[in-house]
Amino acid sequence: MSTISLWHVFFSEFLGTAVLLTIGTSLCANNTLRTTKGFNAGWIGITFGWGFAVFTAAYIAFKSGAHLNPAVTLGFALHGSEFAPGIAVTWSNAAMYVSGQLLGAFVGSCIAYLVYLPHFDSVTRETSLGIFATTPAIRRPASNLFTEIAATTVLVLWLLVSNYTESSLGPLAVAVVIVAIGMGLGGPTGYAINPARDLGPRIAHAVLPLRHKGSSDWGYAWIPVVGPLIGGVAGALLAGAL
Repeated sequence: MSTISLWHVFFSEFLGTAVLLTIGTSLCANNTLRTTKGFNAGWIGITFGWGFAVFTAAYIAFKSGAHLNPAVTLGFALHGSEFAPGIAVTWSNAAMYVSGQLLGAFVGSCIAYLVYLPHFDSVTRETSLGIFATTPAIRRPASNLFTEIAATTVLVLWLLVSNYTESSLGPLAVAVVIVAIGMGLGGPTGYAINPARDLGPRIAHAVLPLRHKGSSDWGYAWIPVVGPLIGGVAGALLAGAL
């Protein structure tokens, strides 16, 4: 039995993921929108920013183990009997994790939109999708899918085995891993490595009254969902083989 309520599981994941995407979507907006003070900061700023966003969100979602990612939840479900200490692997708990993550990602992206509203209003061409969701540098579905699988496998494998090495780094270690994945594996697809991180903001992009927003590219949207989920399974299998 879980030692915390389903509501606490949901709210912990919701709030943590909302903070993650508030920061993450905002840093993409700051880098992309021409009228901001951070315009064109570049890939290093993006990767370190997302790493620090995960660092921040992981502390906030401590009660649920700070999965913040359905692929991570899937990996933990396949690897053991608990999602986090005291939270059993059950369908109801899994539903609370994933629903909290998806809703939090949507809300966080909407908050970022409000923060940068005057800058979105000044947009004169289609620039907004890459602020909210991932897009491939070269669109080759098989290659894009493999990239997301590989990057998420590294993340989930590390999360599942990290407790076996003594460290006092805590969530900072996760941030370092996220930065490493972004710097090395992020170039081809923008490293979603998280179905909620891509799908929630993509829905926000579709429904928000953005100027010149263009397509939400639903034809590509399955890749940053399916790829990370497969990576979650692969990471769990590899961790179990160690």
